[in-house]
This record gives sequence, C-alpha cells and structure tokens, in this order.
Amino acid sequence: MSLPREIALSAKQIDTLMLDTWNIRVATHGPGEDINLTPMWFGWAGGKVYMMARGQKIVNLRRNPSCTMLIDRNERFPELQGIMMRGVAEVLETTEAEAADPHLAEVRAQMGRKYNGGHGEPVADPQPNIATARGRNRRWIVFTPRKTVSWDNAKL
Repeated sequence: MSLPREIALSAKQIDTLMLDTWNIRVATHGPGEDINLTPMWFGWAGGKVYMMARGQKIVNLRRNPSCTMLIDRNERFPELQGIMMRGVAEVLETTEAEAADPHLAEVRAQMGRKYNGGHGEPVADPQPNIATARGRNRRWIVFTPRKTVSWDNAKL
C-alpha cells in the first residue's frame, strides 16, 4: 500500500491514536487460506502492541506469527485517520515470559486506566489488567511492527 507521505500521521499523532482508541483489528492466518479478523482491546508501549487473547488467535499465531493490525477513527472519508501495521506477534507462553517483558507492567496499568468502566461502572482508582497465561490458549501477545502505514485524510 503506497500513500503520499504528506498525509501520514506524525509520531505524536500515532501515539495519541494508539493510546486513546479502544479497539484494534487483528488479522491472523487461520487454517488453510482463511483470515481471522478480530477487534481487540490493546495496549501500546515501546512501539509494540500488547493484547490478552484466547482461542483461535493464539492457535493461529503459534502456527504463523505474521499478522496485520489496523486502527482507525472517524467515519467520513475526509476525516479518516488510521494506522496499518504489518509485523510479527510473539505469544508469551509463560508467566516467566510475561515477567521478563520490559513493557508488560506498563501496559497492564495503561489498560486498567484505558478500559476503566468498559465492563461496568468506572472506578476512581482502576486496577491494572492482571490477566496472565492460563489454560492452553489464553496468553498475552506482543506485536512488533515491521512496516507501518498511516493516513490523515484531513491533510488531502
């Protein structure tokens, strides 16, 4: 995908969009030629996307760690802003791998604040997201972008 550089988001705009937006769409390679596309809650730290996932996404990423992430906002074409990242996801398989990650503690606190009230009434002092590896397919995913394309159609 080739877009004019003049409409790209600045690094600050990318950080703002990544920190303020609730949902990111994750495209993984499913069995055969199928694509599994799922909206997810996420964190953003160290230039990486973090999410707690379960089920088919984990199975797919273990088989093929290449995936694409898309985040956008606004509905009308002249107002659209977005970021598409292609890269590789790592499944943190153990609590030891979680503890060794340099940004996961920051992301847990960030997600606790960001999604405060997402499952009910907001609280004054939100707790960090304490989810951890359990069962066969409930894990943290750390996505490292290799290629990022962004756009702000208001710049057209």
